[in-house]
Amino acid sequence: MDRPNVFFDITIRGKLVGRIVMELYSDITPKTAENFRALCTGEKGVDKSGKKLHFKGSKFHRIIPNFMIQGGDFTHGNGCGGESIYGEMFPDENYTEKHTGAGVLSMANFGKNKNGSQFFITTVKTSWLDGKHVVFGKVNEGLEVVKQIEENGSKSGEPQNDCVISNCGQL
Repeated sequence: MDRPNVFFDITIRGKLVGRIVMELYSDITPKTAENFRALCTGEKGVDKSGKKLHFKGSKFHRIIPNFMIQGGDFTHGNGCGGESIYGEMFPDENYTEKHTGAGVLSMANFGKNKNGSQFFITTVKTSWLDGKHVVFGKVNEGLEVVKQIEENGSKSGEPQNDCVISNCGQL
């Protein structure tokens, strides 16, 4: 079975800076990978409140240099929202894959078994997150774009500039 590849086109301060291509571990974390894939394509339509289930137009709302970049809150844009394609939070699938270095794609959550749409991409090894956050993919191309986003972060996590997923989908 081929693993799906998805992409983000990223703009920083309104300027297109490049594309991030991610491979999703659909064989290891099928439910998590499918949630992310469908949020990249927007194919599931809207949630109960009428908000589009799609990453397109959403921002990286938390960026901490030498740690990670976090996005996926397409409902509030500040880390308090987001929603899965399943209509509610969904459980952690497994912790098979680890946070081994830069480019690991992992679920941000609201606690154990509380996954929605928020995710993060590591910029360094973050082994203290193993067993707490589900790794479901990796960056295959565009790690330099991840680094450009990282450069717009701060110790508090507050972005210095808008880093937006201007387009996204499946390849």
